[in-house]
Amino acid sequence: MAEDDVDAFAALFERYRVPVFRAALALTADPCASEEVLMDTFGRAYTHRRRLRTDMSPLPWLHRVAINLCYSRLGRRRLPSEPVTDLVAARLVDADVQPDARAEWSELRQIVREGIAGLSDKHQAVVVLYYLEGLSLQETADQLGLPLGTVKSRIHHALRDLRARLHADRRFGGAWGERLPDEVEAGGA
Repeated sequence: MAEDDVDAFAALFERYRVPVFRAALALTADPCASEEVLMDTFGRAYTHRRRLRTDMSPLPWLHRVAINLCYSRLGRRRLPSEPVTDLVAARLVDADVQPDARAEWSELRQIVREGIAGLSDKHQAVVVLYYLEGLSLQETADQLGLPLGTVKSRIHHALRDLRARLHADRRFGGAWGERLPDEVEAGGA
């Protein structure tokens, strides 16, 4: 193995390890399992390094491998799922918010995490990639190897299911206000 192969692969790992780990953590909610998925993903990348295209980002391929490994892992033993991690939630905290408001937002994030954890695996995958990883609809479709219409449909159904779960959760209280989520989305009065 050439020295430049090792250096190039180390650079690839350093550049893409965080998004791959984040996607795995969002699906498994287990840092140890996510590290294993990360290592297995890059192990496969190393094995197939000669076939990876250099004219495009390897991230979609890496995400697809990681997600498939997560599905295999979750199929063997169902791990508790917590798609919105504290790491992601911490990035959303406003430093000027008062402690009581922070506590409310922390509780709200926990309720949303539990709602997302209750989604099916296929719905969790699109939510993680589209909302947490910030991928476009087309990028999400490409990473999952699905048609664009299927991704749009899964996002629609995932959000509908999530809204129902949140509306039914008594802890969520009046977060929606007096109107139902569908009325708010439609801009109804």
